[in-house]
Amino acid sequence: MSAALFSDEDYMAAAIAFARRGLGETAPNPAVGCLIVKDGVIVGRGATQKGGRPHAETVAIADAGAAARGATLYVTLEPCSHHGVTGPCANAIVDAGVARVVSAVEDPDPRVAGRGHEILRKAGIEVRVGVLSKDASRANLGHILRVTRGRPMVTLKLAETADGFAASANPHDPRLMITGQIANNRVQVMRAMHDAIMIGIGTALGDDPLLTVRMPGLEQRAPLRVVLDSDLRLPARSRLVATAKEKPLLVIAGVGASPDKRASLEAQGVHVEFVARGADGHVDLTQALQALGARGITRVFSEGGPHVAGALIGQGLADEIVLIRGEKPFGRAGLPALSEAARQQLDNPTRFSRVSESRAGADRLIRYERVS
Repeated sequence: MSAALFSDEDYMAAAIAFARRGLGETAPNPAVGCLIVKDGVIVGRGATQKGGRPHAETVAIADAGAAARGATLYVTLEPCSHHGVTGPCANAIVDAGVARVVSAVEDPDPRVAGRGHEILRKAGIEVRVGVLSKDASRANLGHILRVTRGRPMVTLKLAETADGFAASANPHDPRLMITGQIANNRVQVMRAMHDAIMIGIGTALGDDPLLTVRMPGLEQRAPLRVVLDSDLRLPARSRLVATAKEKPLLVIAGVGASPDKRASLEAQGVHVEFVARGADGHVDLTQALQALGARGITRVFSEGGPHVAGALIGQGLADEIVLIRGEKPFGRAGLPALSEAARQQLDNPTRFSRVSESRAGADRLIRYERVS
C-alpha cells in the first residue's frame, strides 16, 4: 500500500482514537497514543498503559522493533524529555532510529514544554508539530488543565425531561427515571473514561447512589467516588459509605465541619479532606477541584444535581457538558435541571459552544464545550 494513500492527519486521527482507549486509566499521566509508520504500513502502536507507565512511545517502539528505524512516529502529545520512573521518551525515539516525528501538540508541563521536540531536532530528526492540535488538545484537556491551572477537566452530565426538569418538586416522590437504557449505557461508558465521579450531598441524600461502573466488560474500572459535602451530612448507612472499603470514596468538606463526623466516616474507610468555603458557605468548587488535581486526578465526571451543575457552569469550571434530554415531559411542577441563569450561560456562544447532537435510543444527547 502506498504511503501517499494516507496523510499525516489520517494517521494522527488514528493515534488520537487509540489514545482515547486509555482515558480514565492513566492518571496522573495523560492518555497518549502513538503509531509508527513505515512505507505506508503501521509497524508499531502504543498507548499509555494503566497507571501512566509505560508511556505510549516506548510501547510503540517495542512493538515496532527494528522496523522503527527510518520510520515516521505519530504521537498525540510531545514526547517527554525528563527523567522519571523511566528515561525520556524523546531519547528512546532517537535511539530507535526514527527518521521523522509528527506531534499533535506541545506539552505544557514545565518539565517538557518544547524540550522533547528540541531533543529530536538536535538529533537530526524531522519534526512536525500541530497536526490535529485541536482534537489532541481536547483529548489531553485533563492533563493540560492540571499542569496549567492545578485542576482536572470536568465533564458535567445532566439529564432532563423534555420540559426541562430533573426531579419532582416533592422530595418524597420516587426518583424520576428520565432516560432509557441506551442512554444509561452511554453514561456508564463515560464514567469509565474518567478518573473520578463527583456528586453533591443533595444527590447523595436523595438518590443514595453507588457511583460505580456497572457495564459488562468495564466492571474493573473504579473511578474515585467524590462527594461534595460541606457539613459532613453523608449518612453512615449510605451505600457509598458502606462500600468505601471496597471502592475508594473521598468526601470533600468545608473548613469547620465536625471533626467527630470526620472521624466516624474515616473509621469506615472514607477519605475526608477539608477545603475552604465559598461566599455561600458551601465547599469552594475551585479549591475542591484543585484538591483532586493534587491527588493526580485529571478527569472528573460530575453527576451532581442542579445546584452543583449551576455552580460549575457559572464559575466556568464545566469544560464539557453532556445534556441528555428524555423524550417525555414531566407534565407538572418539578425541580428544573438548570436555573434560568445557568441555562442562559449555556446558550451564550461566548461561554459555551454546542458541538454535537445525537440520539441515544429515544433520548437526545447534546454536547457543549467551554469556550477558552
